[in-house]
Parts: sequence; C-alpha cells; structure tokens
Amino acid sequence: MFSIFSKKTPITPTIPLQLFNTESRALEIFTPREPNVVTMYSCGPTVYDYAHIGNLRTYVFVDILKRTLLLNGYHIKNTINFTDFGHLTDDADAGEDKIMKGLRREGRPITLAAMRELSDVFIDAFIDDMEELRIAMPTTFSRASDYITEQIQLIKTLNEKGYTYETSDGVYFDISKFPTYGRLGNINLNELKSGARVETNTEKRHPADFAVWKKGLLGWDSSWGKGFPGWHIECSAMAFATLGKQIDIHTGGIDNIATHHNGEIAQSEAATGKQFARYWMHGEHMQIENGKIGKSLGNAINLRNLLDRGFTGDDYRYLLLMTHYRSPLNFSFESLKSAKTALFRLKRHVYEDYKNTATKPDVAYLEKFTLALNNDLDTPKAIALIWELVKDDNLANSVKCATLKEFDKVLQIGLSDELDDAMFKLGVVPEADIPAEIQELIDAREAARIARNWDESDRLRSLLNFKGYAIEDTPNGPKVSKS
Repeated sequence: MFSIFSKKTPITPTIPLQLFNTESRALEIFTPREPNVVTMYSCGPTVYDYAHIGNLRTYVFVDILKRTLLLNGYHIKNTINFTDFGHLTDDADAGEDKIMKGLRREGRPITLAAMRELSDVFIDAFIDDMEELRIAMPTTFSRASDYITEQIQLIKTLNEKGYTYETSDGVYFDISKFPTYGRLGNINLNELKSGARVETNTEKRHPADFAVWKKGLLGWDSSWGKGFPGWHIECSAMAFATLGKQIDIHTGGIDNIATHHNGEIAQSEAATGKQFARYWMHGEHMQIENGKIGKSLGNAINLRNLLDRGFTGDDYRYLLLMTHYRSPLNFSFESLKSAKTALFRLKRHVYEDYKNTATKPDVAYLEKFTLALNNDLDTPKAIALIWELVKDDNLANSVKCATLKEFDKVLQIGLSDELDDAMFKLGVVPEADIPAEIQELIDAREAARIARNWDESDRLRSLLNFKGYAIEDTPNGPKVSKS
C-alpha cells in the first residue's frame, strides 16, 4: 500500500524528485549526500512576538517538503531553530535586539533571565501554531542561547583562519577573504552602498562585512569582551551541532537570502573548507490586501486572529496549498473564506458521501499525485487532482476515500481524522443535540417545503441562520450545522 512512511528507497523511481535550488537558480534532481538520509535545517522564528501568518507560510512549505521526502522513502533529520537573542531590527548589524524590543514592549527588565522567560512564551505559542497547522515536529528544536559555547568556538576558528577583524563594537567577518560571498541570489556587492539602509559604520572594511560577535553590557563573556554572537553565526553553529558540517537542504523565506543566508554560507565554508548546504530553498513573500505584511507595520495577523474569526488551521493550510511556495500570495479574508468553503465541501464528501469508508487507493491517481509533488512541490496541481478524483464517476466511493486519505498524509488538511472529530470540525449537529426550539423550526420548514410553500421555507431558513444554524437539504433529509 502507498505510504509516505516507507523506509525503503524511493517508491516511484520513474518519477524523480526535482527541487528548485536558489543557488543554481534551476530545477535539480534531488540527490542527498547519503543514500536514503536527508539532513535539513530550517531557519526558525525570532521569538519576541507571535509568528504572523506570513511567517507561518514558510513552515507549511517546509512541512510539505518534509512529507514529500518521506513520500519518496527518505529518512529525515531536520532542525528548526529559535532565535532568542542577537537578531537586530535591521537584518544587518544595526538597530535594537528584537528580544530586547519585546522586553520593553512588555515592560520587563532587560536581563538574560527575562529574555529567556519572554522567549518561552512565544516558543510555546509557535509550537501551538505548528500543531494547529498539522506541521510535523522536527527532529530537533535548537534554541540559540543553548549553543553559546559552540558559537564562540566557531568564531575562534574563523579568527584563527584569518577571516575576522575586531572593532570597537564587535568582531566582523571580512567578506573580501571569501571571494564567492553573495553567490546566493547573485548579490552585486558593487551596488551595496554604505549607509544606504543604516547609519554608516566607519570601522567596517566593507559595507557587507557582518558581525559574528557584538560587544555590549548584556550577554556572555568571551575573549573579545562581554556581548553576544551575531545572528548568522547562531544558525551555522546550531546546524553543525545538530546535523553536521555539511547538510542536504537549507530552507527559509526569501528575505533571508541576501544577508542571512549568504552570511551563513561564508562563515560555514570558511570554517570547514567544504560546501555547507547542497540545496537552498526559499518560500515567497505573502502580502495582506496587496500590501506588505510585518510586525513593524502593525498589520501582522497571527493564527489566533484567524481562529477567533471562525477559521481553522486546516482552512489556512488549504489556502496556502492553493498557491505554489515560490509564488507570491496575496492574503484576504475573502480568499480564506473561499478556501474554507471548498475544504468544507471536500470533507463532506469524505465523511458523509463516502461514509469515511476506505478500501484500496487508486494507483493511477497516486502516481499523478507523486508526479505533482515531485515537480518542486506543486501543491496547486495536487489540490486540482483532488477535485478531479472527487468528480471521477469511474471510481467507487470507497476507492476515492482511500485515495484521498493517502493524499492527506502529505497535504494534512484533515481528511484522515476520526469520524467524530471530523464531524465536530465540520460543525454538523447530531439530531439528539438540536435544541427543541430549533427542531420545531426545522420541522416547520420541512412541512413548508413539502407543501411547496417556498416563501415560508425561505423565511424559516433565514430565521434558523439568524439563530446560528445552517441547514442543507439532502436526499436523506435536512442536515443541520452550526453557522
């Protein structure tokens, strides 16, 4: 039987997995360093606030990537980090530490202990978001403040090899010593102007030189004085510690490419003399109502805001899967409402029309599904295939149900839930739980329908809607849901 959890070699060798590599800017057949084992590092959230829905899009993309790798028979070791210090408000080396900004916002003292406590809150919230979105947990969650020793040691290695220099405010990586700096995203260093984004640091040898250690009154002791490691060095050290000095895949949002990921490449490969990551993969930006989304802009909708408005993690995940991870996505509540309606219809097919009864999945549809996902995670095509399957009159309902459940091992949109849980999420009200007052209105409407009194029937439907109940006419009688 088709299963993404197979431990064998790829199940469909005639359909190779192809992924878009940001570094080569091309679609490549995926080949890991070791047969059947994949190491993957994903840049995680800076935990000074709730992750907004644009941030979460990246982790749904990573989850689809992970499940597609499983679909192809690979074992996976993956790390998602938590940045709990060192990420400045400017992604280069200026501005305020975002965790300290969070402390000031919450009226907390500026101490390492308070930074830890604040981070705990938003780490827990992020994990809750992952669970709501059915994102598989990584092999390792790595927290930057737990890897200080490893980060300091990596800086020492770079210093010993002559890649760094010290200034009054920190220790910087000298990009002139790494000739291929900026190769990710094809960054033109000649176009970088000192002071274009931040106040000029006259002690830097080049505007793109980046801090591996920032001096300050708060932080940890080192041979360069008290302070804290730079944002980029955190990820390299945590990747080395949890996955090894060479990894297969590194993921993140496209905003990480220019500064953060080029910094990681430079310092990692300078330290080891070896290629750091074989494949770099990046998710595109999301906009809200055709405008940029961001915490600093005050329009950062988080998942809790969606839940409060009656949507679910499944609704939002379905919306995300309708757009390819490398395509921009414009979020609106209208588009989310449309996604919710479509997913509701799909779940009704599984749990009502098909009675959640599955036999054997259809092999031809499974091959088409694998082909779509193996073509750089083409989830829009996979979603279209779902509806093609639903409309296929040549397949028995039990086969459709089984096939959809296999699809759901990757898509994770709630097609494999237990029947009681699924019906609860659909909002269907069992007849025994319908209040007497509502049942009287339902009976009266049914009598009006039998008498072909359509005006009265419509009036009673509107009254039911006003009282918070939706009614759907089916061949087996009216179906009642909480609206």
